[in-house]
Amino acid sequence: FSSLNISSLNRHMKIHSEEKRHVCHICRKAFRTATLLHNHVNAHTGTRPYKCSDCDMAFVTSGELARHRRYKHTFEKPFKCSMCKYSSVEASKLKRHIRSHTGERPYACYLCSYASKDAYKLKRHVATHSGEKPYECYICQARFAQSGNMKIHMLQKHGENVPKYQCPHCSTFIARKSDLGVHLRNLHSYMAVAVKCSYCEAVFHERYALSQHKKTHRDEKRFKCDQCSYACKQ
Repeated sequence: FSSLNISSLNRHMKIHSEEKRHVCHICRKAFRTATLLHNHVNAHTGTRPYKCSDCDMAFVTSGELARHRRYKHTFEKPFKCSMCKYSSVEASKLKRHIRSHTGERPYACYLCSYASKDAYKLKRHVATHSGEKPYECYICQARFAQSGNMKIHMLQKHGENVPKYQCPHCSTFIARKSDLGVHLRNLHSYMAVAVKCSYCEAVFHERYALSQHKKTHRDEKRFKCDQCSYACKQ
């Protein structure tokens, strides 16, 4: 990190400090910076000081406002991949995308060999070990370890209460039409720049095809010892 502004540098340096001096007076949670605390208190009080100039939406943080404007109004994608033509509205999505090039899976399960590019997917996976079922059907109170299983349950058991939109390209059922649009853009839209499989030389112009292909590598033991017959997945 570098900056011409000393205050920006000082702000940045705080992210390397474990000290959390700013304490919420409502729940006693502590934060590294006054800005983080201020945003947290806004979430408690429902205050949304950051108002969009193009619509009636308002947000707790300036980051949420910036993200909203890129998604809904400017369609700007400032975070660009240096290895292909991919660009993103959010830095976190670019970071995840880059792992499709590098094959990096930094989020490893401490109970088995599973590893993920995404912290959320790891959390969802760990729940399968613990037996925890945090997702509850609001109609019959059945509980599930994964949100996807809950959605399938609602569509199969309570179909008359939930709008059904089936993807025309795969077996996915989606409750909201807007979510179907997101699903189609993310998984089934044609990509001019092909994405290479992180396990072999195959390339794909559609993310769904790539994800289906990767499943064929799931049980492969690609990492082989050059001194004996030992091989493992990671």
